[in-house]
Amino acid sequence: MPRLSPAQQRDSTIAVLAFAGISPFHLSVPCLVFGEDRRDAGVPRFKVLVCAEEPGLLPTSAGFAIEAPYGLERLREAGTIIVPTWPDPSEAPTERLLAALRRAQARGARIVGLCLGAFVLAEAGLLDGRPATTHWHYAALFARRFPRVRLNPEVLYIDDGDVLTSAGTAAGIDCCLHLLRTRVGAEVANRVARRLVMPPHRQGGQAQFIEQPLPARPGGDRLGATLDWAARHLDEDLSLDRLAAHALMSRRSFTRHFRAGTGTTVNQWIAVQRTALAQRLLETTDLPIERIAASAGFGSALSLRQHFAQHLDTTPAHYRREFRGSGANVPAALPASRRRAPPSPRVSA
Repeated sequence: MPRLSPAQQRDSTIAVLAFAGISPFHLSVPCLVFGEDRRDAGVPRFKVLVCAEEPGLLPTSAGFAIEAPYGLERLREAGTIIVPTWPDPSEAPTERLLAALRRAQARGARIVGLCLGAFVLAEAGLLDGRPATTHWHYAALFARRFPRVRLNPEVLYIDDGDVLTSAGTAAGIDCCLHLLRTRVGAEVANRVARRLVMPPHRQGGQAQFIEQPLPARPGGDRLGATLDWAARHLDEDLSLDRLAAHALMSRRSFTRHFRAGTGTTVNQWIAVQRTALAQRLLETTDLPIERIAASAGFGSALSLRQHFAQHLDTTPAHYRREFRGSGANVPAALPASRRRAPPSPRVSA
């Protein structure tokens, strides 16, 4: 196995912050996505460091203790630092912790605040003037406390380049899978999502392209069967009228059942499915861009390029170069200057 350069070592090292009173589930989310050995699925091996201000045994909110073996000084080794939650939004983090996060961002680390972890990033000033999200229950408090942050509580997560935030507990999994996808590509990340048995189709914006299981027959077998059929015919015209007719429903009834079952609109769902298919074809085949555009339902290579530029801030050719093959190499993420926050449809978090 080739020896990793110092930059590659940092990029493959994930530091996760622990503290007294942490929720074991929140702490387990990034460890589950990045800490397990899934090299048989094409996932590179990540080094996960659980760090705390005071390393050692820490009480959890579940009544048992966990051990955080590393102190904050180990944050400097990590290319990504994840704050998985925070015990109390009204409790300010120590200046020592905030300073460590600022230094990490200044040297180029990506900082992630899952759920209430967004409060910690905001206290550090890392979210000033930037889009962010957090748990819906604390959104009003967050907005009052941090008026300089462009809060959007209606999305699952927001990727703003070197800073990411997510909504509630389950959305932390979505955000971590998104992080994984930016490193190893959609095909490999999809395998991890399937192994985790993700909940029914969660969609938080056109930039969030982790493929997840279709809804378990929302609105009855007719709608579920129509979604299965549509996913197999993405290269065809999938107008609302055609989908409603396939489901033997009126346009109005189909639209209502579709929104209730998937949490999104027909057009958004189709765009996500088509983009996911295009990503898989770019990763796993040598088909020309024109063939991939047609197979995924974009019609033309120009349309595919425009879609990738608008929603992924890249081109199909660049995406293929970055994520070609099994994902054994960890490709560099796009620079922050080329990223945008995802669009913001209304989604439960």
